[in-house]
Amino acid sequence: MVAQDDKWISVDRRSGNLVIRFRVKGFSKQFYVASGLQDTKRNREAVRLKRDAILNDITLGRFDPSLESYQFRASAIAPVSLAPKKPKSECEYSIQTLWEKFTEFQSTQLAETTILGRYGAIASIINRLPTRSLADAPEIRNWLLGNYSHFMAWQALCYFSQCCQWASHSKLIVSNPFAKVQIQKPKRKSNEKEEFQAFTIDQRDLIIEAFEQHHSHSHYAGLIKFLFWTGCRHGEAFALTWSDVNEDCSEIIISKSCNYYAVNKGTKNGKRRIFRCQQETKLQKLLLSIRPQNTASSQLIFTSKAGFPMRTHTLFRVWNKHNMPNKVKIGVVKELAQRGLVPYLNAYSTRHTFATWAIASGHTADKVAYWIGDSIETVLKHYCHPSVSSLECPDF
Repeated sequence: MVAQDDKWISVDRRSGNLVIRFRVKGFSKQFYVASGLQDTKRNREAVRLKRDAILNDITLGRFDPSLESYQFRASAIAPVSLAPKKPKSECEYSIQTLWEKFTEFQSTQLAETTILGRYGAIASIINRLPTRSLADAPEIRNWLLGNYSHFMAWQALCYFSQCCQWASHSKLIVSNPFAKVQIQKPKRKSNEKEEFQAFTIDQRDLIIEAFEQHHSHSHYAGLIKFLFWTGCRHGEAFALTWSDVNEDCSEIIISKSCNYYAVNKGTKNGKRRIFRCQQETKLQKLLLSIRPQNTASSQLIFTSKAGFPMRTHTLFRVWNKHNMPNKVKIGVVKELAQRGLVPYLNAYSTRHTFATWAIASGHTADKVAYWIGDSIETVLKHYCHPSVSSLECPDF
């Protein structure tokens, strides 16, 4: 298996030497650079340096399609095109410009969801900065602390530092101005015990009933039932289409997920699984009751009330609260908690509730791990609660 560090690098079968193969957007052909070097640890390091130089040139818009600049030469004198470029001063680049270049560089190595999510969020923060000059790094730090939570300020500064460190190594700037303005990492407020709590069966059924009878959020009762009765991740449920369910709704194929930015991707562990339910079970009856008679196979099973694809923030609004102009609209579970009928747990507790009670009902850890798409170790660590398992379990 090729390591991440050896992307584009392979061994030519005929010569046994290391080669670099890659494609560049805008060019139909694959590019090929022969190194003439045998596959040794030291030679691989040299080839990686050449590969990184090519990648930087692609990112910075100065790629040489003739490949003349990237040939391996025995001469000790480097070609002019490969000579170290004099870095610009910090004043010639803004954090916004560097972040755009850094994002483009990282997009060749990271998932699209990461670029759209984390890197897009940092770009939004940069757009709000009062100054984007690298010389104003201390001022930027102070502004972040005054306008964001400690965690968000810390995270943004870490990304700024990572970006400028890359720019420094790429000879774009002389040094990293954010290296000396970092702040202490905030301590997590919640502990592991709080994150992996589960509702009792009675509490689960009360929440489902509350959704069914709610004047504004009854549309989401089917989704809440599905999450409680399968334990699947929210993104996996959001991405389900009717093509993923067989004709009698006894088998559900879970092979993809949908994130906040509407990007479909594989499941968290990259594995496809089939969730089977017996005839006449609550889950099968639910799917049969909501399945349209005439529907396209690509139609989503669960959508928002307005018919749009489901997103995490939509579920948060109906579960917890919706911040509206001049008022806050309390969600179903938040309201039940305020009335003292259930403890308040976040929406992901649907998964924990299913797994916990599946274990408590006598199902083995390996079965539960397959059903929820997780490892046996995780199931044993997080879902075997003695305080729950010791209770008498009603009809699960």
